[in-house]
Amino acid sequence: MTTIYYKQNRLKKLRAFCQVAKYGSVTKAAERLFASQPTISLQIQALEREMDVTLFERNGPQINLTVEGKILYELSEPLVQSIDHLHETFSAHCGNLSSGELSIAAGESTILYVLPKPVQNFTKQYPEIKIRLANETGRDGLEMLRNNEIDIAIGSMLEIPEDIDYEPVVSYNPVLIAPKNHPLSKLENIQLSDISPYGLILPPRHLSTWRIVKMVFAQHNTNYTVKLEAGGWEVIKRYVKIGMGISIVTDVCITEVDRKELTIIPLDHYFPKRSYGIVTRKGKFLSTSAERFIDLMKQCYTG
Repeated sequence: MTTIYYKQNRLKKLRAFCQVAKYGSVTKAAERLFASQPTISLQIQALEREMDVTLFERNGPQINLTVEGKILYELSEPLVQSIDHLHETFSAHCGNLSSGELSIAAGESTILYVLPKPVQNFTKQYPEIKIRLANETGRDGLEMLRNNEIDIAIGSMLEIPEDIDYEPVVSYNPVLIAPKNHPLSKLENIQLSDISPYGLILPPRHLSTWRIVKMVFAQHNTNYTVKLEAGGWEVIKRYVKIGMGISIVTDVCITEVDRKELTIIPLDHYFPKRSYGIVTRKGKFLSTSAERFIDLMKQCYTG
């Protein structure tokens, strides 16, 4: 009986520790765990005595993990998550995935063009699981992943941080889009130098498309100009159609209507294919619903 109580007490301490580490605040951890701040502080102190280490550096209101604290967080967070999701995992292994929520971060383009089929298949198979799609990209999406605010992210990655796993699932080709009857539409074997005189419409510069365009033009010692910076492929296509400029996109966003209203020119001889895939944090516990969604997404695009 004493051993059981001891293990339960350790779980409480680890849960409190993980929440404080996650939010960097005893107050927020107390709110999340429906406990008082003194209770959370006492649990952290007891855990520090038990482990014989200092887990946080305390500088006024700011608290940060020590080196030992970071190690313990990496080890304990998946364990706490696993215990907290035990009922869901057990039910799923018994063939019953009938409750819960799946949170996914993805950019607007990914939500519009890559995710509809996997999401539709998932909701048909698991109608009781609520899906939450967070329209976040790049650094913001990774931060949500690190803070356990989402289960997984779906998107395209060029640079992969050490604490992140990226598994490509599907790839698309780069194309130039221009208004109908644009001068470029009359050229064969289009070169970057042909594109150079025309202003480009690109997504915000912190996104990967901007870096790829900059890299490719630099490699070929060719200049380019950005006429308009706009977020989202749908917005970009709209402004191209009304003659505001041309753009370089991946053909994931090209619809049958676009093929009638735009000049579309392949650029795969210059630009690399763009992959979209599954982004997870190394060591993070994945819920059964997240694992099932990943499996279904792979089935959608790889068979």
